[in-house]
Amino acid sequence: MTMFFLSWAIGIIAVVFIVFLWAKKNRLKAMGSSRVEEINQLIPDLKEEFSSELTPSGPFPENQLPKEELPHSYGIDRLVLLARDPYWLYAYWEVTATKMAEFTSTYGTWDTSWPVLRVYDVTGIAFNGQNANQYIDIGINDQADNWHINTGEPDRAFCVDLGRQFPDGRFITLLRSNTVTTPRASLSDREDEEWMWIEGIYRSIRHQYGISSPLFAEEITERARTIPLGVSSPGHWPEY
Repeated sequence: MTMFFLSWAIGIIAVVFIVFLWAKKNRLKAMGSSRVEEINQLIPDLKEEFSSELTPSGPFPENQLPKEELPHSYGIDRLVLLARDPYWLYAYWEVTATKMAEFTSTYGTWDTSWPVLRVYDVTGIAFNGQNANQYIDIGINDQADNWHINTGEPDRAFCVDLGRQFPDGRFITLLRSNTVTTPRASLSDREDEEWMWIEGIYRSIRHQYGISSPLFAEEITERARTIPLGVSSPGHWPEY
């Protein structure tokens, strides 16, 4: 009988405990929902603002896509010369409307002349515009703003003038470039004049006397007298 009442009491306690947990869970859930609603009321536009910023409304029309291109001109009169390889140069330039107006006011109509690139060989000289070793003229068109120049001359220095030439042969310089030197097209013909055997002497003597010993310097001097001079590249070894 006692066991019956004990089991019955435990069952009632278990039921009460389960009901208590269920009620507490519902209360917490209700509080959480009210808290979320309260936050949403405080910042009603937050979600909409981020959505509009992060999500595009649709694809951009092709004609409205942002375009970033290098400018075609910079409004600066300049002629730049580069050595492309041993045989070719590359030049690019810009002639402003101001420069064209100055030319027209001084020499007459722009259309009565034509554009020319004058390529000077200035190897070994301080070029002053009149003392080039030689030069060639290359006819170009008015639309060109760059040109590849075939010199066929490795290891030479060049300078270029952009100008206008008249039917009577007059050449008027508009712009002058920097000076460049084309690379060599072969191995260097320079040979070492002497090979000094100092490293070998140093390694053999420093262990014998020590670097700080006075005998070290004396031995270096003595052995230097026996070093064969004129030692150079293969084919130039001295005969003994």
